[in-house]
Amino acid sequence: MAEYEHRHIDLSGLGVVRDYKSPGSNARQRSLQRIREEHGRRVVGELDAAFQSADRGREALDLPDGTSPPDGIYLEVELALGVGPTTLERKREGTRLGAVTVTANGIRRIALFVPDDTRDVFDAVFRDYAFAEVQGDKIPKKSRVEPVEHIRTARLQTFWRDDPAALPDDPQAEMWWALWCFTDRVERVDELAQRLGLTVGGDDTRLRFPEVIVLPVHGRRAAIELLLFSTGGIAEIRRATDTPAVFTDELSGMANDFVEDLAERITWPGRDVPAICLLDTGVNRGHALIEPALDRGDLFAVVAAWGVDDHSDIGHGSGMAGLALHGDLTAPLGDASRPVLSHRLESVKILPPDGFEPNDPFSYGAITTSATSLPEISEPERPRVFCAALTNENRSGAEPTGWSAALDQISSGADAIEEGPDHIRRLFVQALGNIGDNSRADEISDADAFPGEDPAQAWNVLTVGGTTLKSVIAERSYQDWSAWSSPGDRSPYSRTTTLWRPSQSPIKPEVVFEAGNRALSRSGAEALSGLPSLSLLTTSKAAGREPVAPFWATSAATAQAGRMAARVMAERPDFWPETVRALMVHSARWTPHMLAEFAGAAGKTERKALARKYGYGAPDLRRAIASARDDLALVAQRHIQPFRMDGGNVRFGDAHVYRLPWPREVLEGLGDECVRLKVTLSYFVEPNPSFASAIDPARYQSFGLRFDLKRARETERNFLRRVNKDDRAEGDPRPVNEDNDGWFFGPKSVSAGSIHLDIWEGSAVELAARNLLYVYPISGWWRERKALGRAESKTRYALVVGIETPDVDVDLITPIAAEVENLIAAGISIGT
Repeated sequence: MAEYEHRHIDLSGLGVVRDYKSPGSNARQRSLQRIREEHGRRVVGELDAAFQSADRGREALDLPDGTSPPDGIYLEVELALGVGPTTLERKREGTRLGAVTVTANGIRRIALFVPDDTRDVFDAVFRDYAFAEVQGDKIPKKSRVEPVEHIRTARLQTFWRDDPAALPDDPQAEMWWALWCFTDRVERVDELAQRLGLTVGGDDTRLRFPEVIVLPVHGRRAAIELLLFSTGGIAEIRRATDTPAVFTDELSGMANDFVEDLAERITWPGRDVPAICLLDTGVNRGHALIEPALDRGDLFAVVAAWGVDDHSDIGHGSGMAGLALHGDLTAPLGDASRPVLSHRLESVKILPPDGFEPNDPFSYGAITTSATSLPEISEPERPRVFCAALTNENRSGAEPTGWSAALDQISSGADAIEEGPDHIRRLFVQALGNIGDNSRADEISDADAFPGEDPAQAWNVLTVGGTTLKSVIAERSYQDWSAWSSPGDRSPYSRTTTLWRPSQSPIKPEVVFEAGNRALSRSGAEALSGLPSLSLLTTSKAAGREPVAPFWATSAATAQAGRMAARVMAERPDFWPETVRALMVHSARWTPHMLAEFAGAAGKTERKALARKYGYGAPDLRRAIASARDDLALVAQRHIQPFRMDGGNVRFGDAHVYRLPWPREVLEGLGDECVRLKVTLSYFVEPNPSFASAIDPARYQSFGLRFDLKRARETERNFLRRVNKDDRAEGDPRPVNEDNDGWFFGPKSVSAGSIHLDIWEGSAVELAARNLLYVYPISGWWRERKALGRAESKTRYALVVGIETPDVDVDLITPIAAEVENLIAAGISIGT
C-alpha cells in the first residue's frame, strides 16, 4: 500500500501541546503563538483542500439512476506521534469515527465522516484554533486540534483493517468484502450495493455488534469504493473470512463455549408460537441450541418402536433442527447479537433406524399423511409448517405420483372432516433433491441431466432448490482448489427441472436458499463435497463432543425455507398458508449472477427454462413482511366459487376485479421512468391423479386461477367485456384486445401449478392507466367431473401485487395508503 509523504513537527518539545502556563520570556510566548498559528493554518489549509478534493470526487461518482447523493464526506485524519487517546467525533456535529489504523512507524490514521449539514461547524473548530485571538492561556479548541498532524481526503486504504497485501490493486479485482457498517445506515449500504449489481449476503450471514453490522459483499474493488463514498455508512473494510471452518477446525476445542454463550443470549420462544415440523430422522433434543425450543412431547415417530431420537449417522434430523431454528450458525456464534426466536420445533421420525424393515417406496404418501396427523392431534391449534428433505432417489418428478398427490391432498385439506372454504390448509416445504456425491466432476457437471426428484413436483408445496454465496476455501490443505459455483449461481448440489415437460409440469423450484458449494481441484477433474468452509454450520447430533457440524445441499436450503415460513407466520398470524407461500415467492429476487443469465435469454421460453433452474430467486424475510417506501406489496386473501350449476350445466362462477390504488398523479409525474409490477397468485388445488392428469394438467387440478391486467389505452367497460364473456350482450362487437407486452414470462408460460408469478415492466405513466386486475377461474375436475358432486365447491386464494421504482427514489406508501382510504370512504371495494 502506497504511503503519503509526511512532515512531522514535534510540538511537544517547544511546549505548544503540553503547557502554555510555563514561565518564560515574552519572546518564548511569541514563539509558541507563532508555532500554534503555523500549525493551525497548515491544518486549515489541508482541511480546505480535503473538502475541495472530496467535493470533486463526489461530483465524479457514477451513481445508478434514482440513487440519493451522499450526504457527507470522509476525511483521513493523521494524529501526531505520541498523542494519547483522542476523540474526534462529536454527536452534536454528527461526525462519526471509522477505521483506526496504525502504520509500521506508529502513525495513527482515523477515518472520519463529516455530514454536509454540519461541515461549517466542523470547519469552524480548526479556524477558531488557528485564527482566534488568544486571551491568556485559553486557546480555542486546543484539545481537538493540537493532536491533529494532517488532514486529507479519505481513500479506500483509509478504511482497510486487514493485511495491506490482501487489498487488490486492480480496480476490477473481485472478492468477498466484509463491510463494517454503522447500524443506522446498513440498509442504505445494502440497497445501493444491490443497485450496483453486487452480491450481498443475507441476514443470516451478517455479524451484529452494538454499533456496527458486518455486511458481506462480493464485487469489484471499484464498486466497493463507489459504495463506500456514496453512502457514508461504512466504518471499516476487511476481507470476509468468517466460515464454519473457524468453529469446526480452528476453534473446535472452544466450540462448546461459543454454543453456551449463544444459548444464553437467545430469547427462547413460548409454546403458543408457530412450529416447524421436521419429517426426518428424528432429533437429538439434548443440545443447548435445540432443547429450549423442542418439548419432549413434540417428538413423534410414525412407528413408536423406532424411537424419536436422531438415528442418522450424520445427524441429519438434528442438523435440520439447528438450521430451522437459527439459520447458519456461523454469524451468531461469532457476534454479540441477542436473537429472539418467534417459532419452535416439532419432529416426526419417518425413516426407520437400523434393524427395522425399510419403508416401501410406494408407501410414502400414506407415511406422510400419518406423520402430519401426529402433531396435529397433540397440538391442534398450533400453526405449523411441515418441512421435508426426503426425496424418492432417482425417481423424476416429471409426472404426478402417489406421494406428490398425497402432499397436494394434505396441503389442500381435502382429507379434512369438515367442509367449506376455510377447512384446514397446510403449508409444506419440500426439497427439490440433490445431485449425488461423485469425485469425478465431469459425471455431475450437467445439472439438467439430474431432474428434480419425486415428490418435489407436488403443486401445492413450496419446493426449494439451492443457490450458494460460499466461494472462499479456508482449509489450508485445499488452497489450490477452487469453488465449483460462482457467488449467486446454482449450488452444485441442486437439481433442476429443465427436462420436465414444460406444458404439463409446474415451475419448480419456486425459491432457492443457500445450499453450500463443492470444491474443484486445480485441474477441474476432481470434485469434493462437504468442505466446511463451503458449507453451513448447524447443530450436531453429538452435542457434547462436537456441538456444531457442517451441513449442505438442498436439505440445508429446505430447513432455512421452513424457518422463514415460520417467522412470517409468527409476524402475521392472520395470514393463510397460501398467503405465506405467496409472500415468500413474491419476496424472492434473482442474484446478479442469475439476472445476467436472464438478460442473455433469447425470449420468454428461455426465461421459463431458467426459472426451472433458479426458481423465482432467493426470498427475503424483511421484504416479505414489510414494504419499503419505493418497493411495496398489497396483499389480498379472498374466497371464491370457481364454478356454478346452471340447470344441468356447469359454468364458470366467480371472478374478482381489483381496483388497484395507484397514486395516479405520482406515477404520471414520473412520466417515462421505469416501474415494475409484480403479481403473485397462490392457491391450493385438490388433486385427482388419474392417468390423464399426466397429459392434461386440467385433469389433475380441481380448479385453476389466472390473472389479467387492464391495458393502458383500454376503457374499463372494454376490459370487463373482454375478460368476462357473460358481461356481453348478444350482438355486441368483440372487445378490442390491445397488445399486452411487457410481461417477463407472459400468460402463455402458465400451464400447471398452483402458484403463478409474473413481472410487468414499463413506464410509470402507462402503469397509472393499468389500474384494474382481474382474477378468474379456469377449468378443473370439479367442473369436468360433474358426477363427483363438487361443481359448486368454494375455495380461496391469496394475491400479492407489488410495485417497484428501481431507478427513482419516490415515496409510494403514503399516496397509496391515502388512495386506499379514499376508495373505502367512497364505498368502493378495492377487490370486488
